[in-house]
Amino acid sequence: MDIDEHPLYDLENVEKTCLGPVENVVILKGLNLTVQAGESIAIVGASGSGKSTLLHLLGALDVPTSGRVLFDGVDLAALLPDAKAQVRNSKLGFVFQFHHLLPEFTTEENVAMQAIIAGLQRSKALGLAREALDRVGLADRAHHRVTTLSGGERQRAAIARAILAQPRVLLADEPTGNLDDRTGKLVGSLMLELNQNLGMTLIVVTHNRELAGTMERCLELRSGELYEETRNRSHCTGPVMHGMADGGIGRTGHAGGDQ
Repeated sequence: MDIDEHPLYDLENVEKTCLGPVENVVILKGLNLTVQAGESIAIVGASGSGKSTLLHLLGALDVPTSGRVLFDGVDLAALLPDAKAQVRNSKLGFVFQFHHLLPEFTTEENVAMQAIIAGLQRSKALGLAREALDRVGLADRAHHRVTTLSGGERQRAAIARAILAQPRVLLADEPTGNLDDRTGKLVGSLMLELNQNLGMTLIVVTHNRELAGTMERCLELRSGELYEETRNRSHCTGPVMHGMADGGIGRTGHAGGDQ
């Protein structure tokens, strides 16, 4: 990437607050983050720390209370609803903990459905679905009802659905949360293969430290603030301070940790 080219994501002092019965609840506090195209990033943190909220902001599913989420140089919150939907449909792919496949349809119909609803000709959408299923190793299951698929196969079908339009970003929220250890590793490896082979930026929210350790970067949310762990790519065992020698943890977007 040229140094004058803007990053894929640029979060500027992003805050998210929700209204509570007695007082407002601050979920995210002044987050600053840049993501370059093609990176693989894990977001970890305790339950309720705001991981999914951050992913929803990155996916144009929600807007910050203050600050800006820039995607490819464009402020997502400033887009009109139709333009925002276009970004989600063409540039972002989503994978969730539960696959949300419809049991009355075949695997390829489930994968193609969003494109068909968006107006793509059925035959073309089904052709793209078969290509996506081939990428995730499910070409032989295209005509099977999803009720006949294993848990891992259903999650791979959900990934195929997410990459149908060849998005620039794959956003995954606890994609291995409902899978056994072996199947979870296979799904994690598949997402990394798509990241590396298709150049698709991968951002994964997870409680799985082993999965997080396979990503290029590991971010942690604590008390609404975002920190980045400095580590070897193959290990994500503990946080280390940016720019300081005594260990600890550093905030993303800052040079020296404590501010």
